[in-house]
Amino acid sequence: MTRTLQSAQSTEAVKRPGRWLALSVLVLAVLLVAVDATVLGLATPYISEDLAPSGTQLLWIGDVYSFVIAGLLVSMGSLGDRIGRKRILLIGATAFGAISVLNAYAHTPELMIVARALLGVAGATLMPATLALIRNLFHDPRERSLAVGIWGAAASAGAAVGPVVGGFLLEHFWWGSVFLINLPVMAVLVVVGIKLLPESRNPNPGPWDLLSVVLSLVGMVGVVYAVKEAAAHGFAWATLAAGLLGAAALHGFVRRQLTMPAPLLDMRLFRSRGFSGAVLADLLTILGLSGLVFFLSQYLQLVQGRRPFEAGLAELPAAIGAVVAGLIAGRAARRFSVRAVVSGGLAAVGLALAVLTVIGQHTGYPLLGTALLVVGVGAGLSFTVTADVILSSVPKEQAGAASAVSETAYELGAALGIAVLGSIVTGVYRDFTGPAGTPAAAHESLGGAVGGAAHLPVRSAGALLDAARQAFVDGLTLAAGVGATVLLAAAVAAWFLLRGQHLEDRVEHP
Repeated sequence: MTRTLQSAQSTEAVKRPGRWLALSVLVLAVLLVAVDATVLGLATPYISEDLAPSGTQLLWIGDVYSFVIAGLLVSMGSLGDRIGRKRILLIGATAFGAISVLNAYAHTPELMIVARALLGVAGATLMPATLALIRNLFHDPRERSLAVGIWGAAASAGAAVGPVVGGFLLEHFWWGSVFLINLPVMAVLVVVGIKLLPESRNPNPGPWDLLSVVLSLVGMVGVVYAVKEAAAHGFAWATLAAGLLGAAALHGFVRRQLTMPAPLLDMRLFRSRGFSGAVLADLLTILGLSGLVFFLSQYLQLVQGRRPFEAGLAELPAAIGAVVAGLIAGRAARRFSVRAVVSGGLAAVGLALAVLTVIGQHTGYPLLGTALLVVGVGAGLSFTVTADVILSSVPKEQAGAASAVSETAYELGAALGIAVLGSIVTGVYRDFTGPAGTPAAAHESLGGAVGGAAHLPVRSAGALLDAARQAFVDGLTLAAGVGATVLLAAAVAAWFLLRGQHLEDRVEHP
């Protein structure tokens, strides 16, 4: 009798209609973050021209957001488990919108870097809260798979909307306008979220340990900074010191979590091969993709001469592929297997990146568009299924912390990808030989070369642009090759690590 009553209660919870309306609010939060990430790539040439950052500063503008968010995601996910995921989501969304204004009106490279870092603090509150709320809203695993697919599709849709809207704004307004589009999204999210989102938290969370927060932040930032600097400039004492400090802080964080009765992150989660394999697949996928994607908008605009709006439209196939794949990923994983879908998706992305190693200055769009479509489909399949695996591997009380691990892998991969692959592009680019009178800024970035060419005689300007564009393409193809190698290796690793892993079919008691 009791079991029958519990089953009836579970079924009633599953059929509660408000969960889909609540999901729409979470989708807005995902769009907020995804749009911000994609418009930066389109705005980079304009930021480079207006603020005149060095090559290193340009990389910091691109990846400091990921550095900070990677360092704080676990802490913020755990904080949401304690104070309420709805509360931290709404606070973070409000801060995200306000700090976007600071990004829009930054007038120096240094201020822009600081603004991006602050945006990372706000962004760290959003993504773990959205996934954790999905875990607590949807108790039917098949519905949860669809909800996670919609969540992932929203991120991809943001990747599509960002370049198109951003391109339109860049053609009619100054570059800061691309950050102001966060404001109306934030306003709708907060107003609607207050009414629709249910609150959820861990009923027995324990205290929020500030020392663990500091260790996590120092550890992640120190390690990622060391990797970035070593990739860009080789090993130096300062780089080694930062890396050792970061490693020591992460070691201290892990030891502290293992001894605490209520840790920020339960390290025992990693004993699950499925959980660890899904996290590793996410990290390597983004590492292989992000550095290339960061520079692809520059390639479309500064090498092929496309306008911002046209460049945004050119990147649409990746987002379309990811949206479609995300919506069918859960069903595909149940019909075939988790490891087949994840490994197949990773392999598809790797092969598409391998194709991009043959691009040149004048490569036609059919090749680019096809490669981007395959990248989107592969990434959509992989990300959706791994997110579902991670959410399904933990009790719902720990959903925030587990979601934060997933997002940390994503952001850490993005930071490392931009640092390592971006440094490959920058390193190859800097070695080009320009005509007499080439300004020093031309060797810092392709945007600097375009700006410098405007002040040279026509013949010298043409020679400078041709040399700089070819050097940029050479760096981009080398980075694509490295990214392809990483993705194919990740596909093999996922095949073994996710062996025997299945998505849940049992409806859980809410």
